[in-house]
Amino acid sequence: YGGMAPQTGSTEKEAKPISAFPQHLTWEEIKIHNGRGQSQQQWLVIDRNVYDVSTFSKLHPGGSRVISHYAGQDATDAFVAFHSDKALVRKYLKSLLIGELAPDQPSFESNKKKSLLEDFRELRCTIEKMGLLKPSYTFFFMIFLHLLVLDIASWLMIWYFGISLVPFLVGMAFFTTIQMGWFQHDLGHCSVFRKPKWNRLLQIIVINVLKGLPASWWNHLHNQHHAKPNCFRKDPDLNMHPLLFSLGKTLSVEVSVGASGQR
Repeated sequence: YGGMAPQTGSTEKEAKPISAFPQHLTWEEIKIHNGRGQSQQQWLVIDRNVYDVSTFSKLHPGGSRVISHYAGQDATDAFVAFHSDKALVRKYLKSLLIGELAPDQPSFESNKKKSLLEDFRELRCTIEKMGLLKPSYTFFFMIFLHLLVLDIASWLMIWYFGISLVPFLVGMAFFTTIQMGWFQHDLGHCSVFRKPKWNRLLQIIVINVLKGLPASWWNHLHNQHHAKPNCFRKDPDLNMHPLLFSLGKTLSVEVSVGASGQR
C-alpha cells in the first residue's frame, strides 16, 4: 500500500503512491466494517466523513462500547449530543479520517427515515436557540447545598438518637434522597459546567465521596443507554431481560432465543 514500483521500461522515475483506502466510500463498504464477523475494523461516519476508530475505541474517554456501537453506521447526531467542545474533539478526529461518502451516497443509512431525522435535528436547533440547554448555576448550587444539608442531617440523626430502628430509617431516608442521583446524572452528562473535567470532578465528589458509589460504573452503562436507547444488545438498560420485562413481539422472540442459548 505504500507505493507501486514502476514497470520495466517505464519512463517515470517514481510511481505515485497508492492510498490504503479510497477517498470516496459507499455504505456497503462502511457497513461491513462494524467490528463483527470477518472484519474486525470499526468505521463510522460523522458529517459524511468516514473515520477508522478500530484502535481509538480502546482509548475513547466515553468508553469503547459507546463508540463501537456505531461502527458501520452514521454517528453524526450522537457525536453532536455527546461532545460539548466539538472543536477540540475534531482535532483528534483528523488522524482517524480515512475518506468520505461518495457524492451519490446519502448522508445516513438506508434504514433511517429522512423526514424523522430532519425533524429531530430541527427540534434540537430550536431547543438550543431557546436556550433550554443552558444550565442555571444558581439552581444547581441550591441543589448541591440542600443535599449537603440532608447528608449532615442523616449523620446527626444517628449520632444524637443512636442506632435504633427509627433513627436509622430516618437517617437512611435523608442519606438516600433521590435528588442526589439526578444531580450526579446531570454532572455525568456534562450538563452543568462548560468544561467536562469540572463536571467529572464534582460527579466524583457527589456520588463517589458522599454516597460511596462508582461514577465510572454509572457513566459506562448510562452513556451506552443514551448512545443506543432501547436497542436490544446495545442498551444496558434492556439487558435485564428476561427477568423483569419484555417489550414488543420482536424483542420477546430475541429474548427467548437468547435465553435458550441458541444465539
